[in-house]
Amino acid sequence: MPDYPTHEHDVLIIGSGGAGLRAAIEASAAAVKVGLVCKCLLGKAHTVMAEGGIAAALANVDERDGWQVHFADTMRGGQYVNNWRMAELHAKEAPARVRELEAWGALFDRTPDGRILQRNFGGHKYPRLAHVGDRTGLEMIRTLQDHGVHLGIDVHMEVAIVELLKDGDRVVGALGYDRERGQFKIFHAKAVVLATGGIGKSYKITSNSWDCTGDGHALAYHAGAELLDMEYVQFHPTGMVWPPSVCGMLVTEGVRGEGGILTNKDGKRFMFDSIPDNYKAQTADNEEEGWRYTQGDRNARRPAELLTRDHVARCIVREIKEGRGTPHGGVWLDISWIKKRIPNAAEHIKRKLPSMYHQFKQLGDVDITREPMEVGPTTHYIMGGVRVNADTQMSCVPGLFAAGECAAGINGANRLGGNSLSDLLVFGKRAGEHAAKFAKESKAGQISAAQIEEGARSALEPFDRNVSAGQFEGPYQVQYDLQEMMQREVGIVRRQDEMERALEGLAKLWERARRVGVTGHRQFNPGWHTALDLRSLLTVSEAVTRAAIERKESRGAHFREDFPDKDATFGKTSLILRKGPDGAMQLRREPLPALPDHLKKVIEEMK
Repeated sequence: MPDYPTHEHDVLIIGSGGAGLRAAIEASAAAVKVGLVCKCLLGKAHTVMAEGGIAAALANVDERDGWQVHFADTMRGGQYVNNWRMAELHAKEAPARVRELEAWGALFDRTPDGRILQRNFGGHKYPRLAHVGDRTGLEMIRTLQDHGVHLGIDVHMEVAIVELLKDGDRVVGALGYDRERGQFKIFHAKAVVLATGGIGKSYKITSNSWDCTGDGHALAYHAGAELLDMEYVQFHPTGMVWPPSVCGMLVTEGVRGEGGILTNKDGKRFMFDSIPDNYKAQTADNEEEGWRYTQGDRNARRPAELLTRDHVARCIVREIKEGRGTPHGGVWLDISWIKKRIPNAAEHIKRKLPSMYHQFKQLGDVDITREPMEVGPTTHYIMGGVRVNADTQMSCVPGLFAAGECAAGINGANRLGGNSLSDLLVFGKRAGEHAAKFAKESKAGQISAAQIEEGARSALEPFDRNVSAGQFEGPYQVQYDLQEMMQREVGIVRRQDEMERALEGLAKLWERARRVGVTGHRQFNPGWHTALDLRSLLTVSEAVTRAAIERKESRGAHFREDFPDKDATFGKTSLILRKGPDGAMQLRREPLPALPDHLKKVIEEMK
């Protein structure tokens, strides 16, 4: 066995965001030894960037809300290709997870009578998002960390995992390296939970943090797990457009939830030009509020800006492409107009949207209480991920679990805002619970010295190549070219010829990645880190592209300009990707499980 530091755990959690922390807390509560590995510093996971709130049918603001309404909203938003069991569990268990977070010290905004306040959000019939201003994700991480710090969890910060270790078909640990010192580390575990977040850094314009490189997706795929729904990439309608240094930074949907409106360069509220047929447009009681839409209930009206994210994003792209965009290629998002109907509107905005106020003031010299924001779509979230069992969160690889954004199923073709944070809590808990149970029922597997030696050799290959001699290139250009290509060819609006070009480009980028070289030593070498990230970025980019080519229809976040309508056959089909015996990516279609009668009845009643 190579002489690397070895850490023994019953359950190893990879990722320290909301799902990872909640899994670690639950596994620790089951009295097993838990290790938590995070690529970043603890407290810096991408969950802190989630702003709008946690979707849970608490019914604190509107008593008509309930798990059935939340379930129906989630299924409708996902275009009914969701894993119905995950959507059901999520809707039923989210309220308990939010109240649990409150009991652990989360400081939610309050109703006048002291209950957790909830706000409107896109695709949700009633006000459903429990929130802490526009800093909800930050408060979630603070609360989970404060609660988890007393539970004896071993935390390994700034450690990147390069390979999952297997004993036969079963996962028995992971090989990683300390990003600061470059030292390899072995993690031996009976069960592994992946909670590594999204793939946003495979695109040029993204709201995602630097560490969202699809590591969990790629680790699971190369270990033999299946990937599901990878064609569904959500482009959030509103990211910052200016200045260029912050292009793509998220502008929370909470701005629209608090009354923000979208206008083009001519001052027109363009969202009313294309309200979907399944919604009914009508004038508001107050003409200053403009047009609104309803989901069939006149008392549940919402502004058109709160239609689902995929629809809003495409409407913004239409305005920009047809020459009605703002000076820097976006549209206007205006919350300042509410001064017409709210006394002390400036203070109200600062209280409700403190992060947005400071973000635009400090980064763009824009006072959102007085003037509109310039926004445009940004790569935000992937609905696809590791295929897991709905109840246990275990993949098809024994001992390997996944939760949060790197797991698939609950969101179907499109995620509703706010469902991500409740997803982290509900399925993070379930993953930790069942990983601990698996660990208790299993003996420790054997770690292969040959696997570790091969993993370390592969990770160090870039140092063996001479960049200065001109034979090899650095990793940054490969990453840049990948991001440019994915943004251009596999973005919001897709076409067969463009995606086939992307597939050809990916083959060339794979070859370039195999020849990437770096200079210097292993101690905190960003070039080396980027070189190692390329394997994950290219794996998930290829998965997205192959699945998007195969799905010849438009559904949810996946919009095909050459196939603009839904196809009933695809509406009953999942696309599953797996690594073949020859190492090539294989894709197959699989029928969706039938929705049980009692849940069909729920959906019909909610309609």
